[in-house]
Amino acid sequence: MTETPSDDQLRDILERAKVFACIGVSPNPVRPSHYVGRYLTLKGYRVIPVNPGRAGTTLWGGEVKARLSDVTEPVDVVDIFRKSEAVPEIVEEALALEPLPSVIWMQIGVSHPEAAAKARAAGLTVIENRCPKIEYQRLFGELRMGGFATGIISSRL
Repeated sequence: MTETPSDDQLRDILERAKVFACIGVSPNPVRPSHYVGRYLTLKGYRVIPVNPGRAGTTLWGGEVKARLSDVTEPVDVVDIFRKSEAVPEIVEEALALEPLPSVIWMQIGVSHPEAAAKARAAGLTVIENRCPKIEYQRLFGELRMGGFATGIISSRL
């Protein structure tokens, strides 16, 4: 069963997180993984790109890693841009990191109930079928600027 995080939980994650590892990131600027990763860097997050086909190249000022297990610095959020079938292996790699990341975030269209349950059992927060860029914009007022009704009441313009 998928647990849906509350807006307060999502806001807390986005306020506390500093480092995202984006799994399956593309160097192609029209791909969602690219513009989400770039957006996160523009919002002040450190984004570690992970893509075995681009390992060793540079993206957003950082070296692209082949696998999550190649990341040597602490990661707060593992952001998965891969097919759902790839999630169990990524969760296994995340659970082997020290320190553990606090969040497994599966992008829109990505979910894996068994892997999610394993991550939750290890104490990680799991978000499935959501995008941090969209959630950031929705929760911090940026979607309103585009005319979207976000359901968030704020005195900010």
